[in-house]
Amino acid sequence: MPDPISWEFAWPYLLAALAAGYLLGSIPFGLVLTRLAGLGDIRKIGSGNIGMTNVLRTGRKDLAAATLVLDSGKGAAAALLAYWWGGPDPMIVAGFGAVVGHLFPVWLGFRGGKGVATTLGTLLAVSWPVGLAACATWALVAALFRYSSLAALVSLAASPIFAWFLRGNLQLVQFAAILAILVWSRHLQNIGRLLRGQESRLGQKAAPKADAPDRKP
Repeated sequence: MPDPISWEFAWPYLLAALAAGYLLGSIPFGLVLTRLAGLGDIRKIGSGNIGMTNVLRTGRKDLAAATLVLDSGKGAAAALLAYWWGGPDPMIVAGFGAVVGHLFPVWLGFRGGKGVATTLGTLLAVSWPVGLAACATWALVAALFRYSSLAALVSLAASPIFAWFLRGNLQLVQFAAILAILVWSRHLQNIGRLLRGQESRLGQKAAPKADAPDRKP
């Protein structure tokens, strides 16, 4: 474990961790992969989102899997690199930065994805039991109901509870709660569609869009 950072010098470390995490989280892997595959702009396909769920709607399961791995990996990488560099506090800050970067990427005019995979990857890095429990909850809800958005909402709402019972660490509970609030705030339209029974199911293909994205998951 790295030596603790003196609080006299903490803020430069934390700001650097936040900036690095944000820039790493801002990389829009779903958009990059679909363009490299010749599918065009994923923001003009299906729901218009850049994440794994919308990439899956193109019918390319390989690209969806790669997007999932890379989006979760950037959250985990940001947290782990910051931990190696400066310890637990920079790890938390960098993980938060990665999630914010995915939600509001500078490269895409601050219009990004829903942050589910990046949040789960961050939780796995910060506390693997909590992250694993959240991932298992996502997989279970997705398998039972076939709604990616519902799985995300349930798993992330449960993550602070997992943090409390599995770790008993108040800072971790607060961190998980903040990430859950961020992700929930990006799912307000999804919640409305779920209540109306209009939400798209996992793997449902979608035609290219001619108009602006409506920001489904």
